[in-house]
Formats: sequence, structure tokens, C-alpha cells
Amino acid sequence: MNIDGTEFGSITIDGETYPYDVLIRLSGKIRKRKKKLSKKHYGTSHIVSLEEADFIYEKGSSLLIVGTGQDGNLRLSPEAAEFFARKVCTVLAEPTPRAIVAFNQEKGHKIALFHVTC
Repeated sequence: MNIDGTEFGSITIDGETYPYDVLIRLSGKIRKRKKKLSKKHYGTSHIVSLEEADFIYEKGSSLLIVGTGQDGNLRLSPEAAEFFARKVCTVLAEPTPRAIVAFNQEKGHKIALFHVTC
């Protein structure tokens, strides 16, 4: 799997463009982000809630790459960060263009969340 690039509002993976935030599973399957899981707790999808963190995590993943948006506005809540720490899953959070580079370079048991707007 290769992430080709991103622009405001979309991400292109293996030649297919997705006009929404995506999760990439251990299997390589691409799913639409369930941002409502966070929005109901914080009134915004720019903070990842514990409930969304539980949805994102997959047993066996040791690295979560988070694309925090074109301008880097997405962040984990303290509870979500603690959740990943308890699961011994390292979180690498960078603005989405840089997170894509990291995703393409990293090997191993990784999952990813990419925010494609701000």
C-alpha cells in the first residue's frame, strides 16, 4: 500500500482518492473515520475521544500514525493518548502531509488515522 498524496479535503491511496478522513487497518483495509464518536463528546472532530480511540485500535498494532490535518489541528484527548499507551501502541502524530511520508516509510504492525481538512 502506498499513500500517493493529500490536498485539503482528500487523500489518495494506491491511486484512489477518498474525500473524507480515513482509517487504515492492519490488513490494509481503508475505512471512513467515525468522527461522530468524538464529536458527541467534544462538539468537534478535532479531538479524538477515548471511544474513538477504542474504535481505531486493533490488537496487534504497535504503531498508530495520525495525520493531524493539513494545518495540524487534530489531537488526541488525554484519555485517548493514555489508552494507546496502555495498549503499548506508539502514536506518531504529524500534519497529514508529513504523516503520509512516515506511513509510507514505516514497516511493521501499523494502523493510521488521516484527517484531511484543517
